[in-house]
Formats: sequence, C-alpha cells, structure tokens
Amino acid sequence: MPIELPPNLHLNCAPVVWLLGTWRGNGHGDYPTIDGFQFGQEIVFQQDGRPFFHYFARSWIVDEQGKKVRDAAQETGFLRCPERGKVELVISHSSGISEIWYGVAEDGKIEMRTAGVSYTESAKPVTGGHRLYGNVDGDLLYAYDMEAVGQELQPHLWARLQRA
Repeated sequence: MPIELPPNLHLNCAPVVWLLGTWRGNGHGDYPTIDGFQFGQEIVFQQDGRPFFHYFARSWIVDEQGKKVRDAAQETGFLRCPERGKVELVISHSSGISEIWYGVAEDGKIEMRTAGVSYTESAKPVTGGHRLYGNVDGDLLYAYDMEAVGQELQPHLWARLQRA
C-alpha cells in the first residue's frame, strides 16, 4: 500500500518516510536467560515537519493460538534524521532502560547500533544492541540483537508488521 507523502516532511526524513503510520503484527523472542515467546505488537511513527519522527511501540505476549496472555514491553522515543541517510534513535523502555542509537537509512532499510545504554537499579543490565528495520513487500520487518545480563550480542526479537 503506497503512503501519502506529508506536505511538511523534512527532507532529511525522506529515506525513512516509509515508516510513517501505524504498524501491527506478530513476532518471536528468545534469549539464553529466558524461555522463548511469541508476541503481538503495535508501532506508531508520526512526524510534524521537523527532522525527526516520534516513535511508540507496545507489545503483548500471545499463546499458540495468537490470543493475548498479558501486556509486555512499551518503548517510546525519537528517530532523528540529522542529515539525509543518517539516523539517531533516542529511546526509553518501560523496563527502566534508555538507549542512544546511531545508524544509516537507505533503500527501505535502517541499520543501527547502540552508542550508549543506561538503566535503573531495578532494570536488567543491557549493555548493547543492533537493530535492523526493512520494508519488505510493504511490510515492516525488524530484528533486534541484544547484549545483556552477561551474554554476548545475539538475536533477541524479530517480527513482521503490516500497515494498519
């Protein structure tokens, strides 16, 4: 489904314009310190003409039939576009973690790595990450690799979302 370009879109945001809107779908999670799980997710990207998008994501754990079991993670932040093709992500998680990410955006793909991670006393110690987002046949696919709780950087979350 083609998206309508906002008339006030900042030119620096052109490589990520395909993200605008609401996305919903399902994904999977796994990590050596937890049991694997399936989740549903909604992600919203919105803009106001300045060189950034506001980002909000919420997820919920689902059972084998896809029925909601319980609420899960929430995160919010800003996908900043300081220049065309460069991205910065400032993000805060409901789990007590905040992160700074740097990366590149081109050809329907965004790749970012953490530059800094902070966490509260009660949060799990996350020390690094790698995020990959892609526009694949009009869907939003993403993968999140995490370095946390003494484990090396490795796959943690991956999902496929459709434009709502």
